[in-house]
Amino acid sequence: MKFEEFELERNQSLFEHKVDFNLSESGLHPLPLKDILTREEQQSLLDTELIYGYTKGTPLLRDRITGLYEGANRENILATSGSAEANFIAIMTTLNPGDELIYMVPNYLQIRGIARSCGVKVIELPLHEELGWQWDIDELRSRISKKTKMIAVCHPNNPTGSIVSADNMRGIIDIASENDCWILSDEVYRGAELNGIESPSFYGSYEKTIVNAGLSKAYRLPGLRLGWTVGPRDYIEKAWAFHDYTSISIAFHSDWVASKILKKERRKEILGGTKKHLNENLNTLREWVGSLDGKLSMNLPQAGAIAFVRIHMNESSEKLTYHIRDNFSVLLTAGKWFGLEGFLRFGYGPPNQYLSAALERIGTSLKKI
Repeated sequence: MKFEEFELERNQSLFEHKVDFNLSESGLHPLPLKDILTREEQQSLLDTELIYGYTKGTPLLRDRITGLYEGANRENILATSGSAEANFIAIMTTLNPGDELIYMVPNYLQIRGIARSCGVKVIELPLHEELGWQWDIDELRSRISKKTKMIAVCHPNNPTGSIVSADNMRGIIDIASENDCWILSDEVYRGAELNGIESPSFYGSYEKTIVNAGLSKAYRLPGLRLGWTVGPRDYIEKAWAFHDYTSISIAFHSDWVASKILKKERRKEILGGTKKHLNENLNTLREWVGSLDGKLSMNLPQAGAIAFVRIHMNESSEKLTYHIRDNFSVLLTAGKWFGLEGFLRFGYGPPNQYLSAALERIGTSLKKI
């Protein structure tokens, strides 16, 4: 088995610590633990031994996670090392070579890369900008075959920031049910909605549904590497068995902190701060795009610290990304790395002053073209 190069991650890892301004990130500026834990909790964390934890996640953590999904209980939850591990496990335990996966594009292409490397046929189904970055459900139905084993969505979507509409959600669920295939919903951006209204989860709508998420995006805690997968009990048992061969268990201190973070009131406070930060920064980005004499344009995102910005210049997304990176020391991500040419993804989650300074440099770079 040979895994294809993950273009997005490789370009980020090579340059994100070398540039003056990094707008390639898809999350908000991370929070320090001192801002979210009480002094007593901080001391308790320091006093906690670095033991091996529960391989599924502590019962307390899994109980906290169940509060995010109607109808879920502890046995429907497996804690993972970030949502990336959850995605990896989902593909490796449910699909076989020759199976077909219908995959939303543009998208964070981790799932596509894993599946193709395992001999799964990935059928890319585009979101349509003119539909508000939604699927055409009739188009989805037309791509179903006897080999279709999974429909994979990103909800809210990376890189467009769109939320699967209620009509699309019903259509996806109906089609999956009619054809007895899995729904895999990457919901790591859930909780980062700009209007503060949490988008409905796919979980609980249909038996063969897997939902993966974590604390890296909306909760602003990527360094914890804390994720989870939610699904039917028999799926969780298979996922747990595979997890024994990957990370075995999540870091115990991450489990401990996450159990505090996901308390109802504290979670509400953190996500309230996320909403405020996102709206302030999106206004900055929107005003900046409007000042560029039509060189760029965007449909406003509904969630997440990401905006998919259309290029109105005779340059490829990759070439433009390299031009801005190499000559002006600002890192963006090319639409090509999400499966759709003609766009740039802007991460607008850093501190506002940092964002403004980075945008000023990008504006200068565009004048040179």
